[in-house]
Amino acid sequence: MGQSKVKGGSGQLVVVYDGECPFCLKQVEKMKRRDTACTFEYVPRQTNNLQMRFPRLAEGDFDSGMRLVHTNGTISVGADAVYHIASRLDRWKYLAWLYRVPILSFLCRIVYSWVAANRYKLAKKCRTQVCKTGGGS
Repeated sequence: MGQSKVKGGSGQLVVVYDGECPFCLKQVEKMKRRDTACTFEYVPRQTNNLQMRFPRLAEGDFDSGMRLVHTNGTISVGADAVYHIASRLDRWKYLAWLYRVPILSFLCRIVYSWVAANRYKLAKKCRTQVCKTGGGS
């Protein structure tokens, strides 16, 4: 899985992702490589006591996508989280503005929803039974 980049301060954004999904793990590794400023802390949703740390994560269906916990405690979900992440990463930040175009954000949300629903099928390699069942908890 790789080591999470952590600044250690409470002013850090937190990316919460499905740590059992090979497709998700691959995408997070790509994010980490682009996160040269260590802007984010990367935390699998399966981490013990995660909901104690971020009680608002208990709201909603986690199968709808990754979460980005902002420094003020608000949470972005799915394509919205990807936009906020991309806007802070090298190279991706130059394309992130496209998400602010209404029709493009609409299309991004549709595509993201499909990817989130099919993330286990999109994984080329799977080391756990979760991929065969098509989803995690």
